[in-house]
Amino acid sequence: MSSAVLFQPFALKSLRLANRIAMAPMTRSFSPGGVPGDDVVAYYKLRAENKVGLIITEGVGVAHAAALNDPKVPNFHGDAALAGWAKVVAAVHAVGGKIMPQLWHTGIMRRLGSEPNPDVLPVAPSGITKPGKKVVEPMTERDVADVIAGFATSAAHAQRLGFDGIEIHGAHGYLIDQFFWSTTNEREDKFGGTPVQRTTFGAEIVKACRAATSPDFPIVLRFSQWKQQDYAARLAPTAVELEAFLSPLADAGVDIFHCSTRRFWEPEFEGSPMNLAGWTKKLIGKPVITVGSIGLDTDFITGFSKPDAVAASGNLDKLTAMVERDDIDLVAVGRALITDPSWVVKVREGRTGEFVRYEAAALKTLV
Repeated sequence: MSSAVLFQPFALKSLRLANRIAMAPMTRSFSPGGVPGDDVVAYYKLRAENKVGLIITEGVGVAHAAALNDPKVPNFHGDAALAGWAKVVAAVHAVGGKIMPQLWHTGIMRRLGSEPNPDVLPVAPSGITKPGKKVVEPMTERDVADVIAGFATSAAHAQRLGFDGIEIHGAHGYLIDQFFWSTTNEREDKFGGTPVQRTTFGAEIVKACRAATSPDFPIVLRFSQWKQQDYAARLAPTAVELEAFLSPLADAGVDIFHCSTRRFWEPEFEGSPMNLAGWTKKLIGKPVITVGSIGLDTDFITGFSKPDAVAASGNLDKLTAMVERDDIDLVAVGRALITDPSWVVKVREGRTGEFVRYEAAALKTLV
């Protein structure tokens, strides 16, 4: 199947993309003191030069002291970090690229005593990592308000610096997802309870980010069924439950849903070939991004333990068929773009035999 469909333009609000391929957010930890330097500038610029349609940065710490669990993950607040990000935006735009930061708060995934800010306690909806395992006190209403404000502050920074939108990280067992998930949310106030009630925290963050930016500034929300703590977890076991879960978030102002799966080719529910992104678009009617081992022969988790089993040829026929059917709008490529910055150009020119093999060792470099 031709890959031409991946190179059709995409437009939404102020966002204009030359093609349908995005760079997925991937933690790199190459920003000492939380400040992105010239090597980070060059890293993102190189992908933009090689025709990635949209770059979604690694997760960046929102304006809250307990946001991060790694002192080399970049912040998205503070003069030095924001000056670094201004250089990134300028470099990406200079070569015709588009870029969004992924706004991130790790929540209870930030262990006690973690750098940066080791004296600051982690925050979590119920203070637990799982039922019966309490680590800290549950977030107070003031705690909740402070985190929401932190997201809004960072969203405003993104627009002021000239980014092309934002992505809010609501997946993989981090703070927003900890509110979504019953395993980590036992609250009895408006932020807990039913699956729909557990979306309230995420929806309030979306609303605050929307209020802090202009109406035409795109907001992407990344969500997942799976968690780092439990790969088999499912927020919504059925399509009906998925629609109920996503609707409040769409109503709050999400423009694009980034639907994170470990394997993009797997059907989400029995009786249909559609994956999570396809179902999200069908149920909610918003544009979607699919992601999950694109450009790899096996899922990315296997690549950690068995790097020799992973090659960057991928299954492009299945991917392009999904776009052809209008199941999905954008496709996010992760580890293949770490190893091979020219992956997009090679796809466009039919040079898939020249893909650079992905190896886990690439995660230790920033090229």
